[in-house]
Amino acid sequence: MRSSRHRCLPPVQMKLRQKILLLAVAPLAVAMLGIALAVRFQATALVRHERMLVEAAYLQSKETELRHYVELAQSAIAPMVKSGRTDEATRQAAMDALARLDYGRDGYFFLYDLQGRNLMHPRQPELVGQDLWLLRDPEGALTIQKLVAAAKAGGGSVRYLWKKPSSQQVAPKLGYVVAVPAWNWMLGTGIYLDDVEQTLRQLDARAETDIRETMAWIGVIAAISILLVAASGLALNVSEHREADAKLRQLAQRVVQSQEEERARLSRELHDGISQLLVSVKLVLEAATNRIRLAPTEGASVAPILGMALNRLDSVFNEVRRVARNLRPALLDDLGLYAALQHLAREMQAGSTLTINVTQTGKPRSLADEPATALFRIAQEALTNVERHAHATRVDVTLDFADRATRLTVRDNGTGFDVARMQVDPSRGIGLRNLRERVAALGGSFEILSAPTGTLLTASLPTAPQPFSPETSQS
Repeated sequence: MRSSRHRCLPPVQMKLRQKILLLAVAPLAVAMLGIALAVRFQATALVRHERMLVEAAYLQSKETELRHYVELAQSAIAPMVKSGRTDEATRQAAMDALARLDYGRDGYFFLYDLQGRNLMHPRQPELVGQDLWLLRDPEGALTIQKLVAAAKAGGGSVRYLWKKPSSQQVAPKLGYVVAVPAWNWMLGTGIYLDDVEQTLRQLDARAETDIRETMAWIGVIAAISILLVAASGLALNVSEHREADAKLRQLAQRVVQSQEEERARLSRELHDGISQLLVSVKLVLEAATNRIRLAPTEGASVAPILGMALNRLDSVFNEVRRVARNLRPALLDDLGLYAALQHLAREMQAGSTLTINVTQTGKPRSLADEPATALFRIAQEALTNVERHAHATRVDVTLDFADRATRLTVRDNGTGFDVARMQVDPSRGIGLRNLRERVAALGGSFEILSAPTGTLLTASLPTAPQPFSPETSQS
Protein backbone atom coordinates (compact mmCIF):
# COMPACT_ATOMS: atom_id res chain seq x y z
CA MET A 1 0.00 0.00 0.00
CA ARG A 2 2.82 2.34 0.87
CA SER A 3 4.81 1.59 -2.26
CA SER A 4 1.80 2.26 -4.47
CA ARG A 5 1.38 5.70 -2.94
CA HIS A 6 5.06 6.45 -3.54
CA ARG A 7 4.61 5.46 -7.18
CA CYS A 8 1.85 8.07 -7.45
CA LEU A 9 4.02 10.91 -6.15
CA PRO A 10 6.10 11.78 -9.27
CA PRO A 11 3.13 12.99 -11.35
CA VAL A 12 2.07 15.19 -8.43
CA GLN A 13 5.62 16.52 -8.21
CA MET A 14 5.58 17.37 -11.92
CA LYS A 15 2.30 19.20 -11.46
CA LEU A 16 3.80 21.27 -8.68
CA ARG A 17 6.81 22.15 -10.82
CA GLN A 18 4.55 23.18 -13.68
CA LYS A 19 2.55 25.37 -11.34
CA ILE A 20 5.76 26.97 -10.08
CA LEU A 21 6.84 27.64 -13.67
CA LEU A 22 3.48 29.04 -14.75
CA LEU A 23 2.57 30.99 -11.61
CA ALA A 24 6.01 32.33 -10.68
CA VAL A 25 8.70 31.97 -13.33
CA ALA A 26 6.61 32.74 -16.42
CA PRO A 27 5.00 35.97 -15.04
CA LEU A 28 8.41 37.09 -13.81
CA ALA A 29 9.94 36.44 -17.24
CA VAL A 30 7.09 38.31 -18.95
CA ALA A 31 7.46 41.20 -16.50
CA MET A 32 11.22 41.40 -17.06
CA LEU A 33 10.71 41.27 -20.84
CA GLY A 34 8.16 44.07 -20.58
CA ILE A 35 10.58 46.10 -18.47
CA ALA A 36 13.37 45.49 -20.99
CA LEU A 37 11.17 46.56 -23.92
CA ALA A 38 9.97 49.64 -22.04
CA VAL A 39 13.54 50.59 -21.08
CA ARG A 40 14.74 50.13 -24.67
CA PHE A 41 11.85 52.16 -26.05
CA GLN A 42 12.37 54.96 -23.56
CA ALA A 43 16.15 54.93 -24.04
CA THR A 44 15.79 55.04 -27.84
CA ALA A 45 13.30 57.90 -27.60
CA LEU A 46 15.60 59.74 -25.20
CA VAL A 47 18.60 59.27 -27.50
CA ARG A 48 16.59 60.50 -30.47
CA HIS A 49 15.43 63.54 -28.51
CA GLU A 50 18.94 64.30 -27.28
CA ARG A 51 20.28 63.94 -30.82
CA MET A 52 17.75 66.46 -32.07
CA LEU A 53 18.65 68.86 -29.27
CA VAL A 54 22.38 68.48 -29.88
CA GLU A 55 21.96 68.93 -33.62
CA ALA A 56 19.71 71.95 -33.19
CA ALA A 57 22.07 73.53 -30.67
CA TYR A 58 25.08 72.82 -32.89
CA LEU A 59 23.41 74.26 -35.99
CA GLN A 60 22.26 77.28 -34.02
CA SER A 61 25.79 77.95 -32.84
CA LYS A 62 27.18 77.47 -36.38
CA GLU A 63 24.54 79.78 -37.83
CA THR A 64 25.50 82.44 -35.32
CA GLU A 65 29.16 81.91 -36.18
CA LEU A 66 28.47 82.17 -39.91
CA ARG A 67 26.47 85.35 -39.41
CA HIS A 68 29.43 86.87 -37.59
CA TYR A 69 31.72 85.85 -40.48
CA VAL A 70 29.39 87.46 -43.01
CA GLU A 71 29.16 90.62 -40.91
CA LEU A 72 32.96 90.68 -40.84
CA ALA A 73 33.07 90.36 -44.62
CA GLN A 74 30.48 93.10 -44.99
CA SER A 75 32.53 95.41 -42.81
CA ALA A 76 35.59 94.66 -44.99
CA ILE A 77 33.90 95.95 -48.17
CA ALA A 78 31.62 98.50 -46.53
CA PRO A 79 33.91 101.53 -47.30
CA MET A 80 33.98 100.68 -50.99
CA VAL A 81 30.22 100.06 -51.15
CA LYS A 82 29.42 103.29 -49.30
CA SER A 83 31.78 105.31 -51.51
CA GLY A 84 29.10 105.27 -54.18
CA ARG A 85 31.54 104.09 -56.82
CA THR A 86 30.28 101.29 -59.05
CA ASP A 87 33.14 101.01 -61.50
CA GLU A 88 34.74 97.67 -62.30
CA ALA A 89 37.97 98.44 -60.48
CA THR A 90 36.22 99.20 -57.20
CA ARG A 91 34.17 96.05 -57.46
CA GLN A 92 37.24 93.98 -58.29
CA ALA A 93 39.06 95.42 -55.29
CA ALA A 94 36.12 94.36 -53.10
CA MET A 95 36.19 90.87 -54.63
CA ASP A 96 39.93 90.57 -54.00
CA ALA A 97 39.43 91.59 -50.37
CA LEU A 98 36.72 88.98 -49.91
CA ALA A 99 38.81 86.26 -51.63
CA ARG A 100 41.62 86.86 -49.13
CA LEU A 101 39.25 86.25 -46.21
CA ASP A 102 39.09 82.59 -45.15
CA TYR A 103 38.90 80.57 -41.94
CA GLY A 104 40.27 77.10 -42.36
CA ARG A 105 40.70 74.77 -45.29
CA ASP A 106 37.00 74.75 -46.24
CA GLY A 107 35.98 78.18 -44.89
CA TYR A 108 35.64 80.82 -47.65
CA PHE A 109 33.28 83.49 -49.01
CA PHE A 110 31.50 83.46 -52.36
CA LEU A 111 29.73 86.08 -54.50
CA TYR A 112 26.81 85.80 -56.90
CA ASP A 113 24.72 88.42 -58.58
CA LEU A 114 21.02 88.29 -57.78
CA GLN A 115 20.37 86.58 -61.12
CA GLY A 116 22.43 83.52 -60.17
CA ARG A 117 25.73 84.24 -62.01
CA ASN A 118 28.85 83.38 -60.01
CA LEU A 119 31.17 86.37 -59.50
CA MET A 120 33.78 84.95 -57.15
CA HIS A 121 34.61 81.49 -55.71
CA PRO A 122 38.11 81.11 -54.19
CA ARG A 123 37.95 77.29 -54.02
CA GLN A 124 36.20 76.65 -57.36
CA PRO A 125 37.41 79.31 -59.81
CA GLU A 126 35.99 77.31 -62.73
CA LEU A 127 32.53 78.46 -61.64
CA VAL A 128 33.32 82.17 -62.01
CA GLY A 129 31.21 83.74 -64.72
CA GLN A 130 28.80 80.83 -65.02
CA ASP A 131 25.05 81.25 -64.78
CA LEU A 132 24.02 78.75 -62.04
CA TRP A 133 20.44 79.89 -61.62
CA LEU A 134 19.11 76.50 -62.71
CA LEU A 135 21.75 74.43 -60.88
CA ARG A 136 20.29 71.50 -58.97
CA ASP A 137 21.92 69.44 -56.23
CA PRO A 138 21.83 65.57 -56.22
CA GLU A 139 18.45 65.72 -54.47
CA GLY A 140 16.99 67.96 -57.22
CA ALA A 141 16.84 71.21 -55.23
CA LEU A 142 17.59 74.55 -56.96
CA THR A 143 20.53 75.53 -54.77
CA ILE A 144 21.35 79.03 -56.07
CA GLN A 145 17.71 80.06 -56.19
CA LYS A 146 17.32 79.08 -52.52
CA LEU A 147 20.37 81.14 -51.58
CA VAL A 148 19.21 84.19 -53.58
CA ALA A 149 15.73 83.97 -52.06
CA ALA A 150 17.21 83.94 -48.55
CA ALA A 151 19.44 86.93 -49.38
CA LYS A 152 16.57 88.97 -50.84
CA ALA A 153 14.50 88.17 -47.73
CA GLY A 154 16.99 90.04 -45.57
CA GLY A 155 19.59 87.32 -45.12
CA GLY A 156 19.56 83.98 -43.43
CA SER A 157 20.78 80.41 -43.34
CA VAL A 158 20.16 77.73 -45.95
CA ARG A 159 20.96 74.01 -45.85
CA TYR A 160 22.01 72.47 -49.17
CA LEU A 161 24.43 70.00 -50.76
CA TRP A 162 27.73 71.20 -52.26
CA LYS A 163 31.07 69.74 -53.30
CA LYS A 164 33.56 69.93 -50.44
CA PRO A 165 36.90 71.31 -51.77
CA SER A 166 39.13 69.27 -49.45
CA SER A 167 37.56 65.92 -50.31
CA GLN A 168 35.94 66.66 -53.69
CA GLN A 169 32.82 64.86 -52.35
CA VAL A 170 29.30 66.24 -52.17
CA ALA A 171 28.49 66.97 -48.52
CA PRO A 172 25.70 68.70 -46.61
CA LYS A 173 26.44 72.36 -46.01
CA LEU A 174 24.96 75.18 -43.93
CA GLY A 175 25.25 78.51 -45.71
CA TYR A 176 24.53 82.06 -44.58
CA VAL A 177 23.88 84.75 -47.22
CA VAL A 178 23.03 88.47 -47.34
CA ALA A 179 22.30 90.83 -50.20
CA VAL A 180 24.42 93.82 -51.23
CA PRO A 181 21.67 95.76 -53.05
CA ALA A 182 23.93 98.63 -54.10
CA TRP A 183 25.96 96.34 -56.32
CA ASN A 184 23.27 93.65 -56.97
CA TRP A 185 25.36 91.09 -55.10
CA MET A 186 24.69 88.10 -52.89
CA LEU A 187 27.47 87.59 -50.35
CA GLY A 188 27.70 84.33 -48.42
CA THR A 189 29.76 81.72 -46.68
CA GLY A 190 29.11 78.26 -45.26
CA ILE A 191 30.31 75.36 -43.19
CA TYR A 192 30.18 71.71 -44.21
CA LEU A 193 28.10 69.46 -41.95
CA ASP A 194 29.67 66.05 -42.69
CA ASP A 195 31.80 66.41 -39.57
CA VAL A 196 28.65 67.17 -37.60
CA GLU A 197 26.93 64.10 -39.07
CA GLN A 198 29.94 61.95 -38.16
CA THR A 199 29.88 63.28 -34.59
CA LEU A 200 26.14 62.59 -34.34
CA ARG A 201 26.66 59.05 -35.72
CA GLN A 202 29.30 58.46 -33.05
CA LEU A 203 26.82 59.65 -30.42
CA ASP A 204 24.19 57.27 -31.85
CA ALA A 205 26.65 54.36 -31.83
CA ARG A 206 27.64 55.09 -28.25
CA ALA A 207 24.00 55.34 -27.22
CA GLU A 208 23.23 52.02 -28.94
CA THR A 209 26.14 50.40 -27.11
CA ASP A 210 24.85 51.76 -23.80
CA ILE A 211 21.35 50.45 -24.58
CA ARG A 212 22.73 47.00 -25.42
CA GLU A 213 24.71 46.94 -22.19
CA THR A 214 21.59 47.95 -20.26
CA MET A 215 19.60 45.17 -21.98
CA ALA A 216 22.37 42.72 -21.10
CA TRP A 217 22.24 43.77 -17.44
CA ILE A 218 18.46 43.43 -17.42
CA GLY A 219 18.83 39.97 -18.96
CA VAL A 220 21.35 38.95 -16.31
CA ILE A 221 19.13 40.27 -13.52
CA ALA A 222 16.10 38.51 -15.04
CA ALA A 223 18.00 35.23 -15.34
CA ILE A 224 19.21 35.46 -11.72
CA SER A 225 15.68 36.34 -10.53
CA ILE A 226 14.13 33.46 -12.47
CA LEU A 227 16.75 31.06 -11.11
CA LEU A 228 16.12 32.28 -7.56
CA VAL A 229 12.35 31.92 -7.94
CA ALA A 230 12.73 28.51 -9.53
CA ALA A 231 15.15 27.41 -6.81
CA SER A 232 12.80 28.69 -4.11
CA GLY A 233 9.88 26.90 -5.74
CA LEU A 234 11.84 23.68 -6.02
CA ALA A 235 12.94 24.00 -2.40
CA LEU A 236 9.31 24.50 -1.40
CA ASN A 237 8.32 21.58 -3.58
CA VAL A 238 10.96 19.39 -1.95
CA SER A 239 9.80 20.54 1.49
CA GLU A 240 6.17 19.76 0.67
CA HIS A 241 7.21 16.47 -0.87
CA ARG A 242 9.09 15.54 2.29
CA GLU A 243 6.19 16.63 4.45
CA ALA A 244 3.77 14.61 2.33
CA ASP A 245 6.11 11.64 2.45
CA ALA A 246 6.35 11.95 6.23
CA LYS A 247 2.55 12.09 6.44
CA LEU A 248 2.26 9.03 4.24
CA ARG A 249 4.76 7.14 6.39
CA GLN A 250 2.95 8.21 9.53
CA LEU A 251 -0.40 7.27 8.01
CA ALA A 252 0.98 3.90 6.91
CA GLN A 253 2.33 3.30 10.41
CA ARG A 254 -1.02 4.32 11.85
CA VAL A 255 -2.84 1.94 9.48
CA VAL A 256 -0.56 -0.91 10.52
CA GLN A 257 -0.94 0.06 14.17
CA SER A 258 -4.73 0.27 13.81
CA GLN A 259 -4.79 -3.13 12.16
CA GLU A 260 -2.72 -4.62 14.96
CA GLU A 261 -4.88 -2.95 17.61
CA GLU A 262 -8.03 -4.23 15.90
CA ARG A 263 -6.57 -7.72 15.68
CA ALA A 264 -5.63 -7.59 19.37
CA ARG A 265 -9.11 -6.38 20.33
CA LEU A 266 -10.80 -9.07 18.27
CA SER A 267 -8.42 -11.64 19.74
CA ARG A 268 -9.29 -10.57 23.29
CA GLU A 269 -13.00 -10.56 22.61
CA LEU A 270 -12.89 -13.95 20.90
CA HIS A 271 -10.75 -15.43 23.65
CA ASP A 272 -12.39 -13.79 26.67
CA GLY A 273 -15.96 -13.86 25.44
CA ILE A 274 -16.90 -16.21 22.62
CA SER A 275 -14.13 -18.75 23.28
CA GLN A 276 -14.97 -19.06 26.97
CA LEU A 277 -18.69 -19.41 26.22
CA LEU A 278 -18.02 -22.07 23.60
CA VAL A 279 -15.80 -23.99 26.06
CA SER A 280 -18.57 -23.77 28.65
CA VAL A 281 -21.12 -25.06 26.11
CA LYS A 282 -18.74 -27.85 25.20
CA LEU A 283 -18.37 -28.90 28.87
CA VAL A 284 -22.16 -28.82 29.41
CA LEU A 285 -22.76 -30.93 26.30
CA GLU A 286 -20.09 -33.42 27.41
CA ALA A 287 -21.74 -33.70 30.81
CA ALA A 288 -25.12 -34.37 29.14
CA THR A 289 -23.53 -36.95 26.87
CA ASN A 290 -21.92 -38.76 29.81
CA ARG A 291 -25.17 -38.85 31.74
CA ILE A 292 -27.09 -40.26 28.79
CA ARG A 293 -24.37 -42.86 28.24
CA LEU A 294 -24.39 -43.92 31.92
CA ALA A 295 -28.18 -43.78 32.37
CA PRO A 296 -29.97 -44.00 29.03
CA THR A 297 -33.37 -44.30 30.68
CA GLU A 298 -33.05 -41.05 32.66
CA GLY A 299 -33.59 -38.64 29.78
CA ALA A 300 -35.58 -36.22 31.92
CA SER A 301 -32.53 -35.41 34.03
CA VAL A 302 -30.58 -34.36 30.91
CA ALA A 303 -33.11 -31.69 29.84
CA PRO A 304 -31.91 -29.00 32.34
CA ILE A 305 -28.35 -29.47 31.20
CA LEU A 306 -29.31 -29.06 27.54
CA GLY A 307 -31.32 -25.97 28.42
CA MET A 308 -28.24 -24.50 30.08
CA ALA A 309 -26.27 -25.23 26.90
CA LEU A 310 -28.88 -23.46 24.77
CA ASN A 311 -28.78 -20.38 27.03
CA ARG A 312 -25.02 -20.24 26.72
CA LEU A 313 -25.29 -20.62 22.94
CA ASP A 314 -27.65 -17.65 22.96
CA SER A 315 -24.95 -15.72 24.81
CA VAL A 316 -22.46 -16.76 22.14
CA PHE A 317 -24.76 -15.50 19.42
CA ASN A 318 -25.24 -12.19 21.22
CA GLU A 319 -21.48 -11.81 21.66
CA VAL A 320 -20.91 -12.53 17.97
CA ARG A 321 -23.51 -9.95 17.02
CA ARG A 322 -21.88 -7.39 19.34
CA VAL A 323 -18.47 -7.92 17.80
CA ALA A 324 -19.91 -7.70 14.27
CA ARG A 325 -21.84 -4.55 15.21
CA ASN A 326 -18.63 -2.92 16.48
CA LEU A 327 -16.92 -3.78 13.22
CA ARG A 328 -19.80 -2.27 11.21
CA PRO A 329 -23.24 -1.55 12.66
CA ALA A 330 -25.99 -3.30 10.72
CA LEU A 331 -28.31 -0.34 11.35
CA LEU A 332 -26.07 1.77 9.10
CA ASP A 333 -26.97 -0.44 6.14
CA ASP A 334 -30.55 -1.26 7.17
CA LEU A 335 -32.01 1.97 8.60
CA GLY A 336 -29.45 4.64 7.66
CA LEU A 337 -26.97 6.96 9.33
CA TYR A 338 -29.38 8.72 11.72
CA ALA A 339 -30.62 5.45 13.26
CA ALA A 340 -27.03 4.20 13.58
CA LEU A 341 -26.04 7.42 15.39
CA GLN A 342 -29.00 7.05 17.79
CA HIS A 343 -28.03 3.45 18.54
CA LEU A 344 -24.39 4.51 19.08
CA ALA A 345 -25.57 7.20 21.53
CA ARG A 346 -27.71 4.73 23.49
CA GLU A 347 -24.83 2.25 23.78
CA MET A 348 -22.37 4.89 25.00
CA GLN A 349 -24.85 6.37 27.47
CA ALA A 350 -25.45 2.92 28.93
CA GLY A 351 -21.89 2.65 30.20
CA SER A 352 -21.14 6.25 31.14
CA THR A 353 -22.50 9.40 32.80
CA LEU A 354 -22.78 11.25 29.48
CA THR A 355 -26.06 12.64 28.20
CA ILE A 356 -26.01 12.34 24.41
CA ASN A 357 -28.67 14.00 22.27
CA VAL A 358 -28.88 13.14 18.56
CA THR A 359 -30.93 15.39 16.30
CA GLN A 360 -31.54 15.58 12.59
CA THR A 361 -32.24 18.68 10.47
CA GLY A 362 -33.02 19.26 6.80
CA LYS A 363 -34.65 16.88 4.38
CA PRO A 364 -33.25 13.35 4.98
CA ARG A 365 -31.79 11.50 2.01
CA SER A 366 -29.96 8.25 1.50
CA LEU A 367 -26.19 8.46 1.53
CA ALA A 368 -23.66 6.40 -0.32
CA ASP A 369 -21.72 3.80 1.62
CA GLU A 370 -18.46 5.76 1.92
CA PRO A 371 -19.83 9.09 3.21
CA ALA A 372 -22.25 7.35 5.60
CA THR A 373 -19.45 5.21 7.03
CA ALA A 374 -17.12 8.21 7.28
CA LEU A 375 -19.64 10.32 9.21
CA PHE A 376 -20.45 7.41 11.52
CA ARG A 377 -16.78 6.78 12.29
CA ILE A 378 -16.26 10.50 12.92
CA ALA A 379 -19.12 10.52 15.42
CA GLN A 380 -17.80 7.30 17.02
CA GLU A 381 -14.26 8.71 17.38
CA ALA A 382 -15.54 12.06 18.63
CA LEU A 383 -17.82 10.50 21.28
CA THR A 384 -15.03 8.16 22.38
CA ASN A 385 -12.65 11.13 22.81
CA VAL A 386 -15.28 13.07 24.75
CA GLU A 387 -15.88 10.13 27.07
CA ARG A 388 -12.17 9.58 27.69
CA HIS A 389 -10.68 13.08 27.79
CA ALA A 390 -13.22 15.92 27.81
CA HIS A 391 -14.72 15.50 31.34
CA ALA A 392 -18.05 16.52 29.79
CA THR A 393 -21.58 15.80 30.96
CA ARG A 394 -23.49 16.59 27.78
CA VAL A 395 -22.91 16.02 24.06
CA ASP A 396 -25.12 17.25 21.21
CA VAL A 397 -24.82 15.41 17.89
CA THR A 398 -26.54 17.02 14.89
CA LEU A 399 -26.91 15.52 11.43
CA ASP A 400 -27.82 18.29 8.95
CA PHE A 401 -28.95 17.48 5.41
CA ALA A 402 -28.27 20.76 3.59
CA ASP A 403 -28.80 21.30 -0.14
CA ARG A 404 -25.18 20.88 -1.18
CA ALA A 405 -23.65 19.01 1.74
CA THR A 406 -24.29 16.65 4.60
CA ARG A 407 -22.94 18.11 7.83
CA LEU A 408 -22.22 16.38 11.14
CA THR A 409 -21.56 18.46 14.27
CA VAL A 410 -20.53 17.16 17.68
CA ARG A 411 -20.60 19.72 20.52
CA ASP A 412 -19.68 19.01 24.16
CA ASN A 413 -19.43 21.05 27.34
CA GLY A 414 -16.07 19.65 28.39
CA THR A 415 -12.78 21.30 29.30
CA GLY A 416 -11.46 21.56 25.72
CA PHE A 417 -7.89 21.14 24.48
CA ASP A 418 -5.17 22.93 22.48
CA VAL A 419 -6.02 22.12 18.86
CA ALA A 420 -2.85 23.59 17.32
CA ARG A 421 -0.57 21.73 19.71
CA MET A 422 -2.49 18.52 19.17
CA GLN A 423 -2.06 18.79 15.37
CA VAL A 424 1.73 19.22 15.47
CA ASP A 425 2.35 16.59 18.13
CA PRO A 426 3.16 13.34 16.24
CA SER A 427 2.30 11.16 19.22
CA ARG A 428 -1.13 12.67 19.90
CA GLY A 429 -4.24 13.39 17.89
CA ILE A 430 -3.64 10.55 15.44
CA GLY A 431 -7.33 9.66 15.44
CA LEU A 432 -8.35 13.22 14.59
CA ARG A 433 -5.76 13.40 11.81
CA ASN A 434 -7.12 10.14 10.40
CA LEU A 435 -10.61 11.61 10.44
CA ARG A 436 -9.36 14.72 8.66
CA GLU A 437 -7.72 12.57 6.00
CA ARG A 438 -10.90 10.52 5.60
CA VAL A 439 -13.00 13.64 5.07
CA ALA A 440 -10.43 15.15 2.67
CA ALA A 441 -10.48 11.94 0.64
CA LEU A 442 -14.20 12.51 0.03
CA GLY A 443 -13.72 16.17 -0.90
CA GLY A 444 -15.21 17.49 2.35
CA SER A 445 -14.11 19.85 5.11
CA PHE A 446 -13.17 19.11 8.71
CA GLU A 447 -12.88 21.68 11.49
CA ILE A 448 -12.34 21.62 15.24
CA LEU A 449 -12.87 24.59 17.54
CA SER A 450 -12.04 24.12 21.21
CA ALA A 451 -12.19 26.35 24.26
CA PRO A 452 -12.25 25.83 28.04
CA THR A 453 -16.05 25.82 27.82
CA GLY A 454 -16.29 23.00 25.27
CA THR A 455 -15.35 21.66 21.85
CA LEU A 456 -17.15 21.85 18.50
CA LEU A 457 -16.29 19.35 15.76
CA THR A 458 -17.75 19.88 12.28
CA ALA A 459 -17.45 17.50 9.34
CA SER A 460 -19.08 18.40 6.02
CA LEU A 461 -19.26 16.17 2.96
CA PRO A 462 -20.53 17.42 -0.42
CA THR A 463 -23.66 15.92 -1.86
CA ALA A 464 -21.66 14.69 -4.86
CA PRO A 465 -18.33 13.52 -3.39
CA GLN A 466 -15.23 14.74 -5.22
CA PRO A 467 -12.49 12.30 -6.19
CA PHE A 468 -9.56 12.06 -3.85
CA SER A 469 -6.21 13.60 -4.81
CA PRO A 470 -3.05 13.72 -2.73
CA GLU A 471 -2.91 17.51 -3.13
CA THR A 472 -6.27 17.83 -1.37
CA SER A 473 -5.14 15.69 1.53
CA GLN A 474 -1.90 17.65 1.87
CA SER A 475 -3.76 20.93 2.09
